[in-house]
Amino acid sequence: MNSKKRVLILSTSPRKNGNSDTLAEEFARGAREAGHEVEKISLSGKEIRFCQGCLACQKTGRCIIHDDADAIVQEKMVRAQVLVFATPIYYYEMCGQMKTMLDRSNPLYSSDYAFRKVYLLATAAEDGDEVWQRAASGLEGWVECFPKARMAGVVFGGGATEVGAIRGSDAMKRAYEAGKAL
Repeated sequence: MNSKKRVLILSTSPRKNGNSDTLAEEFARGAREAGHEVEKISLSGKEIRFCQGCLACQKTGRCIIHDDADAIVQEKMVRAQVLVFATPIYYYEMCGQMKTMLDRSNPLYSSDYAFRKVYLLATAAEDGDEVWQRAASGLEGWVECFPKARMAGVVFGGGATEVGAIRGSDAMKRAYEAGKAL
C-alpha cells in the first residue's frame, strides 16, 4: 500500500447529492479503503464570493475576502496532498462554482502547498470525450501554476441527467478505482 495521504475532495455542484457528488463519494470510498485520510467538502450552500483581482494575497498569504472560500483555501487546500475537484459539466465546461473556487485559491500560489496530485471528476447529460475536455483543460491551466503539482487523472461519467443516474455506471467503478490507487 502507498503511504497515507491527506485527500481533499471539493464537490462543486450546487445540487446536493447530484451525479458529480456521487462520483466524489465513490472516489472517497476507494481512497478510504486504501487507508488514506479523506475529507469531502460540498460547496453547495457555501458563501463564496468572486476574486477581486487585487493580488493582496500574494503579499499577505491570505485573501482579503473572509468567506467560506478563504477558510477552505487556508485550512484545507494548502494541507491536502491530493486535491480532487468534482463538477457537473455546464455548456462543455466546469461549473461556475468550481471556477470561482479555483480563482479564490490564488493565495496558494505563494504558499508552501502540500498537494502534488490533482484529479477531476465530472458528469454531464451528454456523453463523449469532447464533453469534459474543456473542463479538464481549465483545471490543467490552474495546475500549471503550481510547479510541484500535476494533473493525475480525469474520471468522466456521461449520460447522467437526473439525480442518481450515475449510479451503477462504469464511471462509478473508475472513480472508486482511482481513489483506491492513490
